[in-house]
Amino acid sequence: MTSQFLISIAGILSTYIIFQLAKALHEELTSPLRNLPGPKNMNVVLGHFRNIDKHANITRRWRDEFGTNFQFRGLLNRRELYTADTKALNHILVNSHLYQKGPTATMLLAHFLGNGLLAVEGDEHKRQRKILNPAFGVAQIRELTEIFNQKSIQLRDIWTRQIAEESNPARIDVFSWLRRMTLDAIGAAGFNYQFNAMDPKGRPNELNEVFTKLLHSPQSQRQAALRFARASIPILRIFPLPGKKTVHGARRKMFDIGSKLLSDSKAALKAGGGEKTATGRDLLSIMVTANMSTEIPEHQRLTDADVVAQIPTFLVAGHETTSTATAWALHALSINRSVQMKLREELLSVPTENPTMDELNSLPYLESVVRESMRVHAPAAFTIRMAMDDDVLPLNRSYVDRHGRVYTGIRIRKGTMIRIPIGDVHRDKEIWGEDAAEFRPERWDDIPKAAGSIPGVWANLMTFLAGPHNCIGFRFSIVEMKALLFTLIRAFEFGAAVPEDEIESTSTPVQRPVLRSQPEKGTQLPLIVTPFNIFC
Repeated sequence: MTSQFLISIAGILSTYIIFQLAKALHEELTSPLRNLPGPKNMNVVLGHFRNIDKHANITRRWRDEFGTNFQFRGLLNRRELYTADTKALNHILVNSHLYQKGPTATMLLAHFLGNGLLAVEGDEHKRQRKILNPAFGVAQIRELTEIFNQKSIQLRDIWTRQIAEESNPARIDVFSWLRRMTLDAIGAAGFNYQFNAMDPKGRPNELNEVFTKLLHSPQSQRQAALRFARASIPILRIFPLPGKKTVHGARRKMFDIGSKLLSDSKAALKAGGGEKTATGRDLLSIMVTANMSTEIPEHQRLTDADVVAQIPTFLVAGHETTSTATAWALHALSINRSVQMKLREELLSVPTENPTMDELNSLPYLESVVRESMRVHAPAAFTIRMAMDDDVLPLNRSYVDRHGRVYTGIRIRKGTMIRIPIGDVHRDKEIWGEDAAEFRPERWDDIPKAAGSIPGVWANLMTFLAGPHNCIGFRFSIVEMKALLFTLIRAFEFGAAVPEDEIESTSTPVQRPVLRSQPEKGTQLPLIVTPFNIFC
């Protein structure tokens, strides 16, 4: 009986394996992408996954070699599409019902952040976005600017004391401190809550420590790749995953904080009669108020669980990308000292250390520096979408396949994964000119005509994407970054602490700075920081 059972199981498994192999062979032979150019396949199981994981700029090199559209191999050797064609990218981002994150990305996001705005698609995304939109309007960000200024000044004062205690000038890991500052800022501006990550008494902040282990430790990039592989290949989920305890710890901590924050916010609103109170300018209070509005039908309102699920999204997205973007801006300014001097001259012309949002947005060179930094050092270097149905991508320019045939569009089969190369588009010589890789803020005085074709909600850039899934917090991020640069550049001169080629970026979607010679120390960006003497 037992032997017959085992034979039956073996037969079922064999049939399943044969079926999957036959299915894979059929997809391989009939794939619309099969005649696209692309790099030579390196591994029949991993495809180019290992290459992409180890080399942050490899797709840029492939783009230079194979053109705007090419195929490469993902996990299990599946064909995937890379396109830097701005017409195709606009089509993908605008048609969010046809092109979604796909099960792998949504599983990873939901596992870590819960079913908040980043992890949902379709009607659920529309429902959540409708409730969240009021919290990120211009009027709300205008009110929050003072918090950004206060936290920037606190960071300035910490660095001033550190320089005085250690040496003048001092070598400071600016990235580590910027992450703490932006965590404190999202705490205050997002939830009216003090994380005290910049606590001068040196008390450790548990949430900051969890984020550091998860996103910035020497093992974080390898563990992120393993989590992606595990989400992509179901059979791998039966094996224990390194770093699982850290992920669960971060999630548990964020949701514990979220539940308390929601309870406190609802109690404050109830005490204020349901109206926005004096302390209710934070994003969570505005979101809770909007959710309670009589204009929102009962069936469209967010449950408490839905609201709590937004808080981890705010915490991670609200401080990781902004700190990364500001760190890269300081890096660029440390190398381009003439730009730094010109920016400082403009900033010192403002007769206050607590500028309003409108004052920050009225500074033209600050705007150009922020745009150029976001272009050259896009915080999120890429994103991925899956085709939910068969489609044809329109193209700005036709392409020639391996057999010399000319095509004006790319046929896409349902299930195809498409890489959206944000950083590569931002450095595309066909759009920005031969100096596309150079940091030159003055280019924004005369924007290339071709840049007008780039899909985006801000500054002819894809930094915050486009379409229904554009970054809801882009105004928050831009004003916070401007407030940081305003305070820090007025107070300090920044110089390179290591050779320029010593600094590279991780190959994760959010490209964080690391030192080539010290990968064992995780993410970091050391700079030489000197107090600026206005009378010198």
